[in-house]
Amino acid sequence: MLFMESVERFGKYQSNIERSPKTIQGYHVELSLLNRYLEEKYNCPIYLEDMTKKDIEDYLMYLKEYKGYKPSTRKRALGSIRSFFNYAYKNEWIEKNITATIEPIKCPQKERQFLTEDEVNHYVAAIQHPLVQLVVQTLYYTGMRISECLNLKENDVDLEAGIIHVVKGKGSKERKIPINPKLKELLIEYEENWKVDSSYFFATRKSGTLSAVNVERVMRETTKKLGWNKKVTPHIIRHSFASKLVKNNVHLVKISKLLGHSSLKTTSIYVHSNLEDLQDAVNTL
Repeated sequence: MLFMESVERFGKYQSNIERSPKTIQGYHVELSLLNRYLEEKYNCPIYLEDMTKKDIEDYLMYLKEYKGYKPSTRKRALGSIRSFFNYAYKNEWIEKNITATIEPIKCPQKERQFLTEDEVNHYVAAIQHPLVQLVVQTLYYTGMRISECLNLKENDVDLEAGIIHVVKGKGSKERKIPINPKLKELLIEYEENWKVDSSYFFATRKSGTLSAVNVERVMRETTKKLGWNKKVTPHIIRHSFASKLVKNNVHLVKISKLLGHSSLKTTSIYVHSNLEDLQDAVNTL
């Protein structure tokens, strides 16, 4: 079987199990790049059953030495390749999984950037676009991803029950997020007094929607106006939400559910430790 033919089949399987189009596209791009590399290496079409462990290892070395890819980028590439070969082996397209014994790529663990509560309040007050200001406040009080927030429909926000229903989060997972009383007050005032007629909860009068590009543009302008050197994005506001909950000693399992993570390992990156925190920890003994 041609390698790219098997990649197409893998894509159909991913679609059948409700993987997001963005995820499917990501896998397809990574596997297509591998195919192109091997076609150039051997100067012929690539067949799945002919591929070897050395082919994959040579490709990963190529990404490092010739493309200059960072460990995180190479780790993502290996993850896509490994997932594909796991599937191919389970479906008996190949006699053995050639990626099973490939050494994982180690990445230096970076602590996530975040804003303190005072910084968030200062930043929000400086935003001059009322709708973007409300969106940023919503992100901080819910921990939603920007795509989840801007895709909310009117029926997804139940102010009476105090629940936001994220219908299609990352990986098409659904979850419910309780609305903080401070945010609820802001959302009620918005809905009753200045929300435009649209099926989307956050929308401009001109388009009936609000784009992430516009939100990020206003956020960049606000950061520049404040004269801050640090970068502030919707994702950093999400980090700030998680970091605040960690600081308030909220259990990681609860934070994980609010963020829509499938693994506690992902959530654990939000545990920021400075010397003062560590000193306090030692002093509890």
